[in-house]
Amino acid sequence: MSLGIKPTVDFVFKKVFGSPENVSVLIGLLNAILKLAHPIVHVEILNPFSYQDFADDKLIVLDIRARDSVGRWLNIEMQVTIFPGLLQRLVYYAGAMYVDQLKSGGSYADLRSAISICLLDKILFREDAVAHHRFRLADPEHGMEIPDAIEVHTLELTKYNLQEATISQASEIEQWAFFFLHADRYEPERLRELLPGIEFQQAISVVEAIAAKTEDRMMYDQRLKAQRDYQWGLDSAREQGRQEGRQEGWQEGRQEGRQEGRQEGRQEGRQEGRQEGRQEGELIGKIRILRELLGEEPSSWENLDERTTGELAGILADLQQRLRSRES
Repeated sequence: MSLGIKPTVDFVFKKVFGSPENVSVLIGLLNAILKLAHPIVHVEILNPFSYQDFADDKLIVLDIRARDSVGRWLNIEMQVTIFPGLLQRLVYYAGAMYVDQLKSGGSYADLRSAISICLLDKILFREDAVAHHRFRLADPEHGMEIPDAIEVHTLELTKYNLQEATISQASEIEQWAFFFLHADRYEPERLRELLPGIEFQQAISVVEAIAAKTEDRMMYDQRLKAQRDYQWGLDSAREQGRQEGRQEGWQEGRQEGRQEGRQEGRQEGRQEGRQEGRQEGELIGKIRILRELLGEEPSSWENLDERTTGELAGILADLQQRLRSRES
């Protein structure tokens, strides 16, 4: 029987990689991603797995914060949803980790790398076939960078070339992508054959234990449902926003075209109106979903249609931060 457990679900991800007894699994994942000249040999998990984190069915991002033996600070998270401001949020968390290292009376020279890592099971950069991006503070014109500073990694798991016939000889990061995306479809014995590394063996054992333990399986099912409901809500809001945006954009384009009095003006006005209306509609839909999750009264949603695109983006970023602060 297949495992039937997706490692991308927050409960599983945090238990596999955020439990102190599984620290070797986390080290294996980090070394596969970072490819350091001197591999990580020890990490301290600063926010270890706790059942209390999953006390209700709210969908939250449960990251893993850790520090390695040479002082690097690390934040690792799994994202199953792409939303505006994701990259900026990753930079923000890396920046916060960097700043938090400096205590009163400390020296700037003691600061170490702050690394934010985001694993995604959806596409973030659609025009780029590269799966792993590493962003650093650099001067690309002169080929220089600031060492031991802020670093952001994104890994779009579905972009890796994953084939069962060759996965046992693939790179470690490709094997991890295979584990995240396909572990639920395999029997544990077959999965161990495909992923023979010791860190994979331990990760598979943890997932197998979740599948076998009634309480853990119930928690997993609850978290999977919350994840699907949240995605459904976002998709519904996005589609509603598209429909409203198309209609509003078409009307705005006609008005602008009439004012200019030229066919070229009408065409440009319609196109710009459609694009702006679609973007604003999507933002409004996401704002409404997050405000519902925060329990805000419908009266506080008024006048969203009168806001500019920039104002709506600012409101959405604030709601995302409030939701994370409340539930983390």
